[in-house]
Amino acid sequence: MTSYRIMAQWREHYPVAAMAEVYGVSTSGFYDWIGREPSARERRRDGLAEQVREAFHDASGIYGSRKLTRELVERKIDVCRNTVAELMRDQGLRSRAQKRRHVTTTDSSHPEPTAPNTLGRDFAATAPDQKRAADITYIETAEGYVYLAAVMDLYSRRIVGWSLSDSPESTLVLEALENAIRLRTPGLGLLHHSDRGVQHASERHRRLLARHEIECSMSRRGDCWDNAPMERFMNSLKNEWVHHESYATIEEARTGIFRYIEMFYNRERRHQALGYISPCRYEKLHASSEAA
Repeated sequence: MTSYRIMAQWREHYPVAAMAEVYGVSTSGFYDWIGREPSARERRRDGLAEQVREAFHDASGIYGSRKLTRELVERKIDVCRNTVAELMRDQGLRSRAQKRRHVTTTDSSHPEPTAPNTLGRDFAATAPDQKRAADITYIETAEGYVYLAAVMDLYSRRIVGWSLSDSPESTLVLEALENAIRLRTPGLGLLHHSDRGVQHASERHRRLLARHEIECSMSRRGDCWDNAPMERFMNSLKNEWVHHESYATIEEARTGIFRYIEMFYNRERRHQALGYISPCRYEKLHASSEAA
């Protein structure tokens, strides 16, 4: 069989399991064809190749070798990053997260009052609901652009409130903030940081913050690094998810964003700043340790 001959020629360079999948044949059939049992090393490599492929697809093709290695180790699979990277390369598995140019939606040229940069790039928090960050981005659909506003708890990087609309007006950020407050009613001392855009500086937004005794902080003009965690989240959303989807309507976009934020990002996505665990798991682990 031609496919078996090709596999035999390249088996010292590529996992047999990966080649078998490409050619639509079984590994056992290949080893029967060459008339011998696979060596222990070949069996281990083929098994690892299958486990790497399974974990890669379980993460929707988003993880690179670093996070994929963490995932495999947590699954009790003894493997190093170099081996994972090699097996990914052999099987043509490449993270679909590709960096693209970020287009800002911030309009800082407005007469509304702005707040000082109280956060001062100090993104660390010792408990939930101490510091939050907010931002807006756009998403393309067949019907035109829609806009996402999101609120992040900086303690765990969890998205605690978000809203999607076909308009970037101030109602969008109000709904995201209201959802965040509804999910976790903040106590005194919460700091809410955002850019200086007109939506976050609007009177209605300022009144809502004041009503719940939330202190407002804003980035300096034109400095995206003052809100770096939200910039990273929006980039991850775009590069890992949105740029690989096609939305016909705002409702399709809403479903897709829900899947990414609520089902993957908050609950499953491994976050480097959290020791490669998800935001929800980080909160749960630390809540358990504090209770003990």
